[in-house]
Amino acid sequence: MAKKVVATLKDKTKQIALTKVIRAVKNDKSGAYSFKEDIVPSDQVSDLIAGKLDR
Repeated sequence: MAKKVVATLKDKTKQIALTKVIRAVKNDKSGAYSFKEDIVPSDQVSDLIAGKLDR
C-alpha cells in the first residue's frame, strides 16, 4: 500500500507547518480501495501513517 505526502502547507497565523496526506484505505466488505485525505501538522505525519492517530 503506497502512502505519499503530496503538499506542505503553512498556517501563517499559528506558525505551524501543515502537511496534506493522501492514504489508500481498503474496504473490508468489498475489498476495494478508496482514498482518504487528511491535513495534519508536519510532526504528526508519521503517527498518522502508522495508525497511531485516530482520524
